[in-house]
Amino acid sequence: MKKLLIVLLISISGHVFSQSGPEDLIKDFFTTYKADAGKAVKELYATNIWTERIKDDIDKIIGTVNGFTENYMGKYYGYEKITTKKFSESLVLYSYLVKYDRQPLRFIFKFYKPDDKWVLLSYSLDDNLGSEIEESAKLYYLELDK
Repeated sequence: MKKLLIVLLISISGHVFSQSGPEDLIKDFFTTYKADAGKAVKELYATNIWTERIKDDIDKIIGTVNGFTENYMGKYYGYEKITTKKFSESLVLYSYLVKYDRQPLRFIFKFYKPDDKWVLLSYSLDDNLGSEIEESAKLYYLELDK
């Protein structure tokens, strides 16, 4: 019984320690996402007590990610970081490419550190990567004088 309690305490303290920063929260998110996408979203929002006020919106997002079944999106292959934008020491945005057979998606995470703990400020997902990459290839974005 003592051994079980010690193992439980170590695993709990390891989980709390692993969530020391935004990248750790994202890593935990994607670890859970692979097995249960809805649970991953729910746990991510649980980092911020203020998100209780938008429970209906969170439930819609959970419904969306739970709809990314293998029949609908094909096999899930993982994720890659697209970019990180640091606005200040307390506000940061992470953009990730999420890879499925059918098409890529983008997940955007915004984290905020009001005091000493990082919390999710917002989470969104979209499939507009094709139009954005096409737009970025237009002449007015290219450096033609080189």
